[in-house]
Amino acid sequence: MKSRNLKTNIILSFFAVIFLLAVSLAIFGYCVIKSNIIERAQRQIKNDLKVARWAYNTEIDRIRLAFNLVGPSNDLEKLKDQIGLDYISVVDRSGLRGVSSEVVRAAFEGKALAATRIIGPQELKEMGRSLYQKSVINIRPTPKARPTDRKVLDSAMAAGYAKPLLDGAGHVRAVMYGGKIVNRDFDLVDKIRYFVFEDQMYEGRPTGTVTIFLDDVRIATNVLDKSGERAIGTRVSETVYKKVVEEGQTWLDRAFVVTDWYLTAYEPIRNIEGRVIGILYVGILEKPFTDMRRNIFFGFLAIVVCASLLAIALALVIAQAMTRPLTKLLVAAGRLSQGDLSHRIGMFNSRVREIDVLAEAFNDMAGKIDEREKKLEALNKELAVLNKNYLDLVGFVSHELKGILSSTIMNAYTVRDGFLGMVNFKQRKALDSVARNLDYLEATVKNFLNLSRLEKGEIVVHKADILLKENVLDAALDAFAKQAADKGMQVVNKVPAGLKIMADADLLQIVANNLIGNAVKYGQKDGQIVVDASRTDSRVRVEIYNDGRPLSQEEIDKLFRRFSRLKSEETRVVQGTGLGLFVSKEIIEKHEGSIWAEPRPNGNAFVFEVG
Repeated sequence: MKSRNLKTNIILSFFAVIFLLAVSLAIFGYCVIKSNIIERAQRQIKNDLKVARWAYNTEIDRIRLAFNLVGPSNDLEKLKDQIGLDYISVVDRSGLRGVSSEVVRAAFEGKALAATRIIGPQELKEMGRSLYQKSVINIRPTPKARPTDRKVLDSAMAAGYAKPLLDGAGHVRAVMYGGKIVNRDFDLVDKIRYFVFEDQMYEGRPTGTVTIFLDDVRIATNVLDKSGERAIGTRVSETVYKKVVEEGQTWLDRAFVVTDWYLTAYEPIRNIEGRVIGILYVGILEKPFTDMRRNIFFGFLAIVVCASLLAIALALVIAQAMTRPLTKLLVAAGRLSQGDLSHRIGMFNSRVREIDVLAEAFNDMAGKIDEREKKLEALNKELAVLNKNYLDLVGFVSHELKGILSSTIMNAYTVRDGFLGMVNFKQRKALDSVARNLDYLEATVKNFLNLSRLEKGEIVVHKADILLKENVLDAALDAFAKQAADKGMQVVNKVPAGLKIMADADLLQIVANNLIGNAVKYGQKDGQIVVDASRTDSRVRVEIYNDGRPLSQEEIDKLFRRFSRLKSEETRVVQGTGLGLFVSKEIIEKHEGSIWAEPRPNGNAFVFEVG
């Protein structure tokens, strides 16, 4: 995960808090608007529908009251104008057969009735051409309405009243009836709208609207179409029609009305038989509430943005105040790590006590490190002098001993082998012991001499093309042939002749002598030593194997260390300094190679690779 600086973390933390606050405020604002404004407005619409129904029924009651205030007259036209009706008539029982009005038929049973009814086209034509033309409405295509092939609505909805006229015996001799056509009765819907919503407008449109439908067609409305005209002839949406007309239930929900979404209430209008013949609608434009919701949201957003900018500015100030001293501390720590131990930082005098304490602690730490470094430098100089003296002494002593030992070994072998006269068995056995000790001492002197040269950096690799078998391994095998024979070991040399390698022959000879010498010293008596080599890609792999106890991983980990010797039954009786493998590793690594040990089922192999 990619790390961020402290300033970024502080700013992001502030921003995260502001973001969470913004989301919370937005959700809160939305819920407030939805529950307290829109839902409350929708509930108010339900009450407005009741008021509209009352106003509509009041209009019917006005007709009933007018009928009760006047009596039969020979001048029906004058009476019609007096009480403000669209039609009025009197029919006796002889003319009842030609009457289609269910209200009139019910009045012949002796009861006055006020109700809403549908007047068919034939009856409208009989009432007069002007009334028919007023009632006919062209049906207009409307989004979301149910499919239809009708083009013209030639029926009318009427709010009517029928009053029975009695003879002297109290029997119904005739019925006087009349009513008002609702089709295009804009005064009626405007009166209801004013009574319910007053004259509130929004962006040039009435906020509240009222409509009376005949079936699904608007016959009287103050809903406006796109051109700003009353949307006469448009139709109710299919969803509302199914709910109100087909199922006879009240609709209380948002609905698409001609051109806009409204918070609406629809209820069925029924005739005296209880059949749904139309719809009474009231609605409030949804746009004022959605605009209010948007404005409140953007108001919240503006507050959040301003608060965010203020918080970010505050975060920058705080982050700068905190990160400036920390940056100085970071720079000082970098200079300290690069060795500038004299560098110190000034006091910040910040308002954060911990930062001032940190600066003091840093300067104190830097001073102590500087003091300790100076002491270490003095000690290192002393140690370097002592180490040089030690290495010089080791080199001098090893060099001097080497010459003396060479002469002593030669003389010891000359005496032991009888070149200066015959020796008896006991003398020979004693001389064998002397020769072995001299050999070990010579090997030790050589290892110390090589160690001295390594530590002083005097060993330089001079690479050249050499024959691995002929120039290196054969000489090492010959040097330890007698010791191997004394232990009854079988030596197998599988190295191919003519295998060339780029190396320093003298240094590689030291490695070969150490590894083969160890194989003879630590190998199993009467066991086998196998020397093999092969080329792999651009490198040569050399393997020296001897029978014996396989080494454990813990023992392998201790190999190739300076003065490291394994503690086991095999090594207890064999003399050694623990320098041979260390020297060999250093020489191989100077050849840019590698060396390691591999335990085998019946022994161990020491392997090295060089270029």
